[in-house]
Amino acid sequence: MRALIYREFGPPEVLHYEDVPEPVPGPGEIALEVHACSVNRVLDVAVRAGKQPQRKVQLPHVGGVDPVGIVTAIGPGVTDRKIGDVVAVFQGLGERRMFGIHCWGGNAQFTKAPVFATCVVPKGVSYADACVLARHAPVAWNLLVHMGKLKAGETVLVMGAAGNLGSIGIQLAKNLGAQVIACAGSDERAKIGADLGADHVINYSKTDLKDELLRITGGKGVDIVYDNIANPGPTSKAIDALGFDGRLVTAGAHGGPVVPVNFFHVYDHRITIMGSPMSRPEDAMPALNDAAAGKMRVLVERVMPLSAAVEAHRLVESSPATGKIILDPSLG
Repeated sequence: MRALIYREFGPPEVLHYEDVPEPVPGPGEIALEVHACSVNRVLDVAVRAGKQPQRKVQLPHVGGVDPVGIVTAIGPGVTDRKIGDVVAVFQGLGERRMFGIHCWGGNAQFTKAPVFATCVVPKGVSYADACVLARHAPVAWNLLVHMGKLKAGETVLVMGAAGNLGSIGIQLAKNLGAQVIACAGSDERAKIGADLGADHVINYSKTDLKDELLRITGGKGVDIVYDNIANPGPTSKAIDALGFDGRLVTAGAHGGPVVPVNFFHVYDHRITIMGSPMSRPEDAMPALNDAAAGKMRVLVERVMPLSAAVEAHRLVESSPATGKIILDPSLG
């Protein structure tokens, strides 16, 4: 089979599309023919560039943390998957091990994975959409439901409205009955939040975020701030706009990581600040089922052949895309 392999860390040109042995599933594993795998800015691009030494990737390596495809073989002991199922693979393998990081991943025509780290994709959800949702929806669900304890009728501020975690968070929160305020740093990116169903959108480069949030909520403040960016200016303003018993939940710090915090407001308003990158595979299912029912849109920038991965990595490195770039090995 053909796979995208690199034997040294460096620029996109270290990626080579070549023949490698086809994987054979062992006990508790399945093999799948891959039809979608996204290019992640950190777990693919930064890892390949050698900027994530803490991940302890062993070379030679085949990356790709979130493949989706068709089951082609089943290992001993597997009873809840069958050949022909469309499945998504999740990155968590337990014991702080990650698929596509601590083992070869999905940037190949075929890959294998432990069955416990997969789910069956509902009918009607495309390979590309399932890939994005399996990667980000469990984190979004964990932030909103398990950590944030979101209740219908509460107000959620989603930071980074045009990002993948932000766009999914907007829709999950709306589907759970929340009032959603989405914010971004430009009119174009804020409009994406509106298109995805946010009740209000704010361009924080033009408007004081705290003042606008208090205006929208009639002075009450928001119940939840949902963030994965930690942009120091707007995130600090968002914390100041949390109402009594407000919660900030976060799973990232790409724009920080240091954010000024008004601790008088934190203790006076009984604010809780929580962070976790963790997720559970089963937490992808609400978003996948929403997508199958037509209640979830996924932002996909482009689908490219796996053989065009060098160009794909360059695109991710050079531009703040508003959707995922997906590699499809079945296209070549």
